[in-house]
Amino acid sequence: MKNFHRLLILGTSALALAGCDASEIVSPGTSGDININNPAPTPTPTPTGGGTGNVTPASGCPTVGTQDLTNAGTISGPTGEWRICELPSQIDSDMQLPQVAGVLYSLPGRVDVGEDGGAVASASDTDVTLTIDPGVIIYAGTPRSYLVVNRGNQIDAVGTAAEPIIFTSRDNVLGLASDSSIGQWGGVVLLGRAPVSDCRDGTPNKADQTQCEQELEGAALTTLFGGDTADDSSGTMQYFQIRFSGFSLENGSELQSLTTGGIGSGTVIDHWQSFNSSDDGTEFFGGTVNMSQVVVVGADDDSLDVDTGAQASLKDVIVVQRSGGGDNLIELDSPADDYVTDALPQTNLRVTNFTFLERSGSNSQAVRARGGAQLHLVNGVIDTDDETCIRIDEAETLAAGPTFNSVVGDCDAAQPFTGTDGVTDADVLGAWDAGSNNDEAFTITLTSLYINGSNENGVAVSDPTALSSFFTTTPANIGAVYPGNETWFDGWVCNSSTAPFANSTGDCTTLPVF
Repeated sequence: MKNFHRLLILGTSALALAGCDASEIVSPGTSGDININNPAPTPTPTPTGGGTGNVTPASGCPTVGTQDLTNAGTISGPTGEWRICELPSQIDSDMQLPQVAGVLYSLPGRVDVGEDGGAVASASDTDVTLTIDPGVIIYAGTPRSYLVVNRGNQIDAVGTAAEPIIFTSRDNVLGLASDSSIGQWGGVVLLGRAPVSDCRDGTPNKADQTQCEQELEGAALTTLFGGDTADDSSGTMQYFQIRFSGFSLENGSELQSLTTGGIGSGTVIDHWQSFNSSDDGTEFFGGTVNMSQVVVVGADDDSLDVDTGAQASLKDVIVVQRSGGGDNLIELDSPADDYVTDALPQTNLRVTNFTFLERSGSNSQAVRARGGAQLHLVNGVIDTDDETCIRIDEAETLAAGPTFNSVVGDCDAAQPFTGTDGVTDADVLGAWDAGSNNDEAFTITLTSLYINGSNENGVAVSDPTALSSFFTTTPANIGAVYPGNETWFDGWVCNSSTAPFANSTGDCTTLPVF
């Protein structure tokens, strides 16, 4: 995790991805603001033409609102030949992207939904909504392409289990992406007016939360997020995939699949998959974030990264690392180290019903918390390759009171827990033992990689409802996939050698044709 200046990094990285619209980008992972100079673009492979699929290009681009799409010719790949309809770099009025046979929508670089409306809603807000219909495929026309939904504007991207929305790379369209491909474009960035910490002026907090903002650095256009509206809405995203994202401008400077900055609890996000991000699967910079039915596969850094005051609640989460790729499954941080107890709000992450598979072989740990952040894990399974399960850094983080209830793991027998910077291994064990129904030497019986077996279903569950109003019921079992909760990922995820899903849209390396 990173401090909010690292957050800026994230934003920075987002901006950098924009190409001509961005000159710098930032991604969490290092301290301090990161300035990034865009390298010369990597030449994009020329389509070979004559794809073996049956798709034929539409005759033109649909009418989507008051702004026109650009007809950019066609592109061919294994599924056939598609009409390319480019979005404008600035969407300044409501736009709806329909599913049209033979049409792919393209991001020509950084694409902004509306203009920044500021930390407080006003009559000058553009209030632009980008609506994306089920089955729509949006791809990055350049490696630096990415989508930004600015404060005061919304996205309404609602797919279905049968026809999810797919955000992906040009190489994926051309049939050049593999199960090991990463970092081929930017990703999706949602910004809002919910509180953040570690303000852009270098202070940890403000008495007036509207004065504590963070910045996605590096573009000609200053891109801010944060405010004092905890229930702010940046829109709705359901049943969607983000593939091959996180283009690296330089070391430590990448976007994630889905980056959120100060989004509020009015934002609805569920049933979504990150596949092969070159950085984190998803990262939350502040805000009040609620998510459910989340699948993160093959992230090359952290799978879930949460910091700078985020108040986050997640349920039904499957995380699977690629062999040889990835760092922590959870990286949790709060402010910069010198802020620790001063930053407000302090980061608080709550996760219930999760199945984590650590496969990176990096000799790291599955879960890392630091910076005084609060961590609450309940009803989960951590399957490692003899790695440490829980690491807690800094006495302030231990004092924040991490809790673990009904969490089982196949942890490193010699060192299942690690404490650093004023925290001992015994301290972390004490926090673990203070919970109920935990077992760090658990015998994993998962089937089909992520489905509970008899041992998992035999663990007594704990009630998560006191942790978050987002958790409304006590589940029947621990883990993400158990009897009665076995089909929530059916149909809308993509399949890979890292994480095979029998009922899917097909391989992540190919485009579905709905």
